[in-house]
Amino acid sequence: MDQASYRYLRFEHRPHGVLLITIDRPERMNATDARLHTELAGVWTDVARDARTRVAVITGAGRAFSAGGDLEMIEQMAGHYPTVAAMAGEAAQLVLNMLDCEKPIISAINGTAVGAGLAVALMADISIIAEEARLTDGHLRLGVVAGDHAAIIWPLLCGMAKAKYYLLTSEFLDGREAERIGLVSRCVPGDELLQTAFDVAERIATGPQQAARWTKRTLNHWLRQATPAFDASVAYEMLSFLGEDVREGVSALREKRAPRFDREKT
Repeated sequence: MDQASYRYLRFEHRPHGVLLITIDRPERMNATDARLHTELAGVWTDVARDARTRVAVITGAGRAFSAGGDLEMIEQMAGHYPTVAAMAGEAAQLVLNMLDCEKPIISAINGTAVGAGLAVALMADISIIAEEARLTDGHLRLGVVAGDHAAIIWPLLCGMAKAKYYLLTSEFLDGREAERIGLVSRCVPGDELLQTAFDVAERIATGPQQAARWTKRTLNHWLRQATPAFDASVAYEMLSFLGEDVREGVSALREKRAPRFDREKT
């Protein structure tokens, strides 16, 4: 891996072929600007090619895993077709590269996870969350479609009823509730999170590698069956960046108030 080419991801090779990836933009709660979004989309092909890596663990620096899209990036996308078109391909690439990476990926969700960061957290093969961590898809708060990973994986993880509830309301869940509804694999106290993730990673990394990779590949066919719905969700998400609601969503977030979306829609 050419680790020097990454600005916001840090890498640490640990024993037994475990690679720790840390999202490292703590001053912005690891929010995804254009550069970080590109890095999160592309890193999984590097992980797949890296001969030293058997299992990857990804977490966030500081108190957040990744607190959604950077508002400056969203403002640049709003109403700007070339930027939106480019982001559509990259948003799909992030999810599909995680799906296609033959090596198991474990997320250690240490704090707030929203948007593209949540996509990484939940598309991981095993997701371990701190009890106090909070997550939401959050797209509808912003006035855009719940795209990214939502359509492909939420219904499989927690069922359609819960998926529709949380995606349509953008309500936050804490770690305990996320585990209770099946959205994540495990919930542990925050001070045990990273060690738990390493323990699970080392168990897999010291086991039969080809068997683990082929098991991941076959299980992921359930997700591949949902790729038409995923493609549609990404397209509709990007289409909504060309409307007016997203501008109001960003303004409301900046002003720390409830958004006032178009009241004329019926």
